[in-house]
Amino acid sequence: MKYENYLIRNARLINEGEIFNADLLTEGAYIRKIASGGTIDPPAGTIIVEGRGKLLLPGVIDDQVHFREPGLTHKGDIYTESRAAVAGGVTSFMEMPNTQPQTLTQELLEEKYQRASQVSAANYSFYMGASNDNLAEVLRTDPRTVCGIKVFMGASTGNMLVDNPDTLRGIFAGAPCLVAVHCEDEPTVRKNLEEAITRFGEDIPVTLHPEIRSREACLKSSTLAIQLAREYGTRLHILHVSTADELALFSNAPLSEKKITAEVCVHHLWFSSEDYRLSGNRIKWNPAVKEPADRDALLSGLKNGLLDVVATDHAPHTLQEKSLPYIKAPSGGPLVQHSLVAMLEMSLQGKIEITEVIRRMCHIPADLFKVDRRGYLREGFYADMVLVDPVTAWTVAPENILYKCGWSPFEGTSFHHRVESTFVNGQLVFDNGKLTDSLSSMRLIFNR
Repeated sequence: MKYENYLIRNARLINEGEIFNADLLTEGAYIRKIASGGTIDPPAGTIIVEGRGKLLLPGVIDDQVHFREPGLTHKGDIYTESRAAVAGGVTSFMEMPNTQPQTLTQELLEEKYQRASQVSAANYSFYMGASNDNLAEVLRTDPRTVCGIKVFMGASTGNMLVDNPDTLRGIFAGAPCLVAVHCEDEPTVRKNLEEAITRFGEDIPVTLHPEIRSREACLKSSTLAIQLAREYGTRLHILHVSTADELALFSNAPLSEKKITAEVCVHHLWFSSEDYRLSGNRIKWNPAVKEPADRDALLSGLKNGLLDVVATDHAPHTLQEKSLPYIKAPSGGPLVQHSLVAMLEMSLQGKIEITEVIRRMCHIPADLFKVDRRGYLREGFYADMVLVDPVTAWTVAPENILYKCGWSPFEGTSFHHRVESTFVNGQLVFDNGKLTDSLSSMRLIFNR
């Protein structure tokens, strides 16, 4: 492809804990020069972008999405969801293996990479999936070119619940790269669900979701995962922590000293059990959104370093599927288009510093996964960047939602930051509400 060069002039950069005015020049896929407080004289042919009054951020790296391809593409696909992602400032994603077929062989994993190379607007990586009977395939995973191994230690579709103790130990003992786990204890969840069916039959209210997928189920499974990781020295990453109880399992040591890290998702920081009555199945996720005290504790845990990164667990379903009775309605919801603006809104509300938002959504995901030259605005790094208008309020509505499923749990919510432009590898892929359909994305590489 032909690369354009850009000069973003006089923007307000937020990067590595600092906020400062600067010019930034790209050359091909890379950031060539950053001039803090100065002016860059661009080479001939450079496209000038006026950044005055705008925030320039590193592109968001989302370490947990479900883009539904292959096999579930009526909900979403790599083409549609990656475009929603870049419209929301997410320039790199790591996608999960519970598709149809499930990503349980190296050959199926590579097929997803090939598909993304043809259609993805954002940089991409895909997790290798684990089951009770594919340990040999899991151990073949290349740590340089694959983000991690995904283990469902809780309910999942098909054959992806790993509950065989020998298999779990084999994964934790031999994993060649990071192991990312979904932690909910399946016997506990099953028992709670059976009790709810006894009480309510088919008419279980969605307000019981955090009791069925309970804090006890989360804590029991997370505790087991950490015990195994400590026993085998595994590089463990616990996904979508949802309870205050689990925070005691983690350390706030510097990231460089951690072998066990944790993620929190936007919906667990934004919603609480008080929102079920209004939003119903639209905020039905696994693990469940829990009490206001849990939400507040998770935010505190993020700010003090017990939790490391913010992600989405973007998992679209159709409104028809979400409108089914609780027991049949699938868990999950679409989030990549609205994760950055939601966290920036929380910064505007005084809940978290804006520099910390960028640290937890951009810098630390890059460091945690050892992503090659991304997650920062640095000379020589890939030019994954987001230009944000910080003063134009807008409201989430069906006409501005880009998810294939056509809805958002944030519908009706007004945000005061708007993603104006997104660059992937130095090329403009989203500009003033319009997708450019540029295919400048790359497979993520990991320095490990």
